[in-house]
Amino acid sequence: MITKDSLIALFREKITKPVSFNGIVFMLNLSPPERRKLKKILREMVSGGDIVRTRKGLYGPAEEMSLVTGFFEAHKDGYGFVVLEKPGERDIFIPAKATSGAMDNDRVIARVENRQRREGRIIRILERAHTRIMGTLEVNRTVFSVKPKNKFVPFSLYIAPKDRGKAKEGDTVIAEVVSYPTDKRPPAGRVIKVLKKPGSPVDEVEGIIDEFNLPGKFPHDVTGEADRLYEKARSAGHRDKKRKDLRNLATVTIDGERARDFDDAVSIEKAGEVYRLWVHIADVGYYIKGDSPIDLEARKRGTSVYFPDRVIPMLPKELSEDLCSLKPGVERLSFTVEMEFDRHGKRLCAKFYPSLIKSNERMTYTSVRKILVDRDSEERARYEYLLNDFELMGELCNVLKTGRLRRGSLDFDLPEPEVLLDVQGNPEAIIKAERNFAHMIIEEFMIAANEAVAGRLEGLDVPSLYRVHEEPDPMKLEYLMKVINNLGVLKNRKTVRPKDFSDLLKQIAGSPEEEIVHHIILRSLKQARYSPINVGHFGLASESYTHFTSPIRRYPDLVVHRILRTVVAGGRLTDKRTRELDSTLPDIAFHSSMTERRADEAERAVLGAMRVWFMRDKVGEVFEGRVVKVMPYGLKVRLKDYYVEGLLHVSYMTDDFYQYDEKDLSLSGLNKKKRFSIGKKMNVRIERVDMEEREIILGL
Repeated sequence: MITKDSLIALFREKITKPVSFNGIVFMLNLSPPERRKLKKILREMVSGGDIVRTRKGLYGPAEEMSLVTGFFEAHKDGYGFVVLEKPGERDIFIPAKATSGAMDNDRVIARVENRQRREGRIIRILERAHTRIMGTLEVNRTVFSVKPKNKFVPFSLYIAPKDRGKAKEGDTVIAEVVSYPTDKRPPAGRVIKVLKKPGSPVDEVEGIIDEFNLPGKFPHDVTGEADRLYEKARSAGHRDKKRKDLRNLATVTIDGERARDFDDAVSIEKAGEVYRLWVHIADVGYYIKGDSPIDLEARKRGTSVYFPDRVIPMLPKELSEDLCSLKPGVERLSFTVEMEFDRHGKRLCAKFYPSLIKSNERMTYTSVRKILVDRDSEERARYEYLLNDFELMGELCNVLKTGRLRRGSLDFDLPEPEVLLDVQGNPEAIIKAERNFAHMIIEEFMIAANEAVAGRLEGLDVPSLYRVHEEPDPMKLEYLMKVINNLGVLKNRKTVRPKDFSDLLKQIAGSPEEEIVHHIILRSLKQARYSPINVGHFGLASESYTHFTSPIRRYPDLVVHRILRTVVAGGRLTDKRTRELDSTLPDIAFHSSMTERRADEAERAVLGAMRVWFMRDKVGEVFEGRVVKVMPYGLKVRLKDYYVEGLLHVSYMTDDFYQYDEKDLSLSGLNKKKRFSIGKKMNVRIERVDMEEREIILGL
């Protein structure tokens, strides 16, 4: 019987050079029906990057032909890197002339042409990340084209006269890509929407949703299924005898004030020196079956996307905000991870089972902070019956965090911007979001649960999805070392290695440069992603890590839930299920990583838009700021009063002629000898706000 697995084994063990279709047929002695099946499987394997079909129609394993599969990380100057799907290997540098028209985040096959320099050429694009492009319609004589707003898209789209619709020169449009660039023809597109000039921040957000091709309303078959699930669950109640009844266990959710979907709750006890922690996660997998309309839509969306004024959810709100949400005082189905820890934070055991819970309280981070940190008498009196539980949570959090840092985990305590909106949806302030001890409690408990689940599945040797984070590229560490030396935060340090990061963070703790160094270290790290191959999580210093704790808003968590449920119920996966997972998990991992990146980019774009709308009436005002990045053409300066960054271009530094010093990453005046480097405080004036580019332009 021909399967993908049997063909992979054939290529690995018996085929020593590229082989034709007829050659494979002869080797396997296939009948006509089997030949048709072989063609289909070979097409799927070529599409998935498992094997390669040469220009002469021969098939061969990718790794034997110096070929690698991954996603293209483009640079605005045209070159880029292929980040390999197989984790644990260094990226491949792709010169601008060797990209074959690949765009940022495209899934590609590259040939490694210089192993020592890790340099290569893209030979095939497996999956396009961009099917629609936002840009400006330009006219050159009689030729129409769309110039992309995204600087990482390296070409303009030709638009045939019949395909420009009602768009006029200078209009901002959304163009659907009709054909991608090849050696013989330029890329072409069709205008599908003309965007009006944003008249408000709400309009701007709508434009960004179009720009990133984010999903809109759920299809009718998805909303219909959600309605049926909701009504069925309400009428049926909870009759599952195998589900552990934890309704009498004191349980709370702890989330932000504006949260609507509560996918995790916690309970705690202590007996002697042993802490017992229950992490209850919404049992989304009980309701949503694999390959159902809701499941397929959730897989396509990959993740929920969060903006200051709205959420684009992965699941319909009947599920995300009601049926699956662990609301207080309501019986809810959950999947529980029950763990025991000793006084040093070592996990002694872990159990996993479907459960029935009833949350006692919907707590907020602010409320828990008042109880544990501020010792607020009014708040403590209100939740007196839970005070002992909260104190135990604080204790265990400190124990777990200390143990995590001891093993080398990186502890970034970075503030994030929070946009405060008025009733019309306009930004009235951009502040540092508060991250307090209550946030840390939930973070530590979720990390513990995710590690326990990953360890169990890996120990059983079943296919699963892991959250992997590789060591940083050595080239990026050189820049980091320059910054550290120029700031003078560490003495007598010539090199920095990944294993030094944890000590470095400890040594700069409390210094004025702490936040800046944290940001620079973060930029030097690779982006965490999903993979069916476990290589550990560098940032957490975890040997085995997964995402299990947010199935309402992340598709990989839902996948892991289903796998864990199967092994909890039956002890092992069937051979058929194992083959299915081996076949589908690589694609799910890649697609989920891509949708996560798209969501992050869209969220940053919205934040950038909110910043310029907020600052546009402050032109001419002077603010104190601090340099956070130095470039040959200017400085990035973060303002003290608002969590906002602006660009101080050298052309606006009119008090002298400034030169960039690559050695110490600074701009220095030739005459007055003023020197600007990372961390330097300075006063800046808001010169202008570029609404189109979402950029705040500063002057001295």
